[in-house]
Amino acid sequence: MGETPEAQGFDAQGFDKHVFEYGVDGPKVILAGIDGSDSAWRAAAYAAGLARRQGSLLVLVYVQPIATAAWGQAGISLVETGEQIAAELLAYIEKEAKHVDSIRWEFRTAQGDPFNGLVAVADELRADAIVVGASERAGHRMFGSVAVRLVKAGRWPVTVVP
Repeated sequence: MGETPEAQGFDAQGFDKHVFEYGVDGPKVILAGIDGSDSAWRAAAYAAGLARRQGSLLVLVYVQPIATAAWGQAGISLVETGEQIAAELLAYIEKEAKHVDSIRWEFRTAQGDPFNGLVAVADELRADAIVVGASERAGHRMFGSVAVRLVKAGRWPVTVVP
């Protein structure tokens, strides 16, 4: 006699036990890149909605530019400015989060260029999805935006919010 369906990896109805089951699996960590721009806030709001519906952790990430030694005093000022921006973003998020208690979230900062900073945090947290705002800079149409680079990396589903 042949093996039972269960022994062959199928359930009693003949469905493959190892196939994604809608409504059971889903993203555990959704990462949203923020920088204070309007498109980034729209991306954060979209990601918050996804996180709420999926029961996921929402991680909001601000990437601070790196100051190099060549910048001298300007580099120190840039670091202080990055820290100040991060503090302002966190204060705004905390104020808005008081209205929504059904979302688990955390705020992180990274240093470097936005692409590498988001990738580092996504790798560290094993993010399941990344949400970013569409670039508002004209030069990105020619040289590529963070969103395009994330999509080309092909490591996570990436949602770009206009």
